[in-house]
Amino acid sequence: MLYNQNVKPIFKVTLLLLTVVLLLASGNSQARAQTGVSGFFAETGHNVTGDFWAYYQSVPQARQVFGYPITEAFTDSRTGRLVQYFTRARFEFYPEFPEGQRVRLADLGQTLYQPGASLDMFTPLGCQAFSTGFSVCYAFLDYFTTNGGEAIFGAPISSFEFHNGRIVQYFQRARFEWYPELADGQKVVLADLGRIYFDQIPEDPNLLAPVRPSNIIESILEIRAHAFMQKAVTGPVDEQTLYVVVQDQTLGPVRNAIVAVVVTWSDGSQQSISMPSDENGTVILPFAVTGQAHGSLVLVDVQVFYEGLQTDALTSFRIWQ
Repeated sequence: MLYNQNVKPIFKVTLLLLTVVLLLASGNSQARAQTGVSGFFAETGHNVTGDFWAYYQSVPQARQVFGYPITEAFTDSRTGRLVQYFTRARFEFYPEFPEGQRVRLADLGQTLYQPGASLDMFTPLGCQAFSTGFSVCYAFLDYFTTNGGEAIFGAPISSFEFHNGRIVQYFQRARFEWYPELADGQKVVLADLGRIYFDQIPEDPNLLAPVRPSNIIESILEIRAHAFMQKAVTGPVDEQTLYVVVQDQTLGPVRNAIVAVVVTWSDGSQQSISMPSDENGTVILPFAVTGQAHGSLVLVDVQVFYEGLQTDALTSFRIWQ
């Protein structure tokens, strides 16, 4: 829950449409100015090296906090600094600082902040005040404290606000978002400010192109599937659409994968259909919703098969009036 156990809940939020964004980019060579050990992320096809890699490894839950690298390290033509973009952050290299202090996080929250409708939810029982004049409360405070606090996220620069139907709070280097529909322990989500800032500047989209190390075979070694419903909630009689994205180990699209879908309705009956993914690795499956019980959950199980490889995905939607 967004509040601590000693504080009663005082707001509700609306479920939002889940959407998928595919990153399609062309190739580009990158200069590397750092030395030392490195890590390669098959999820995006990018490397993290030198001081950037050392800093990434030094932060507990780094993949949750920063996400994956979405570029190689490169020299920013505007500042002359070596930088690297991650899903939720931008690393900047300051060689003039002492060793161990040379990697700084860009203040993406401060840069991207746009005031929204404010929610006054302060209470001394569940909040902590900061020098910026704002407080962090409830589950946001728990997440903030557990994952590095001010050293990682900076100080809060807003109170609770509504943005696009979500309750959010901005920090100097992050934006916390509240997803009550997710499982306990996963309801606080960090916005992808690294990618948002990358697109807003805008940076060269060629920087997103995966880099395949020489020891990686040019073939599909792994497949993964992401399944999303167009509507998180439908009526008892309605139209629904399932979206499935099939990708390889570098997040490239997998064409002609066999996608088998089983819809389990509220009465226990099942509906099955199979179809191949298109050139973008996607399957779009519209279907009718009829005669479903109010408040019931419809499960959608997805199995994907490609040249001896297999992966699964599961999604669902709720029936409501």
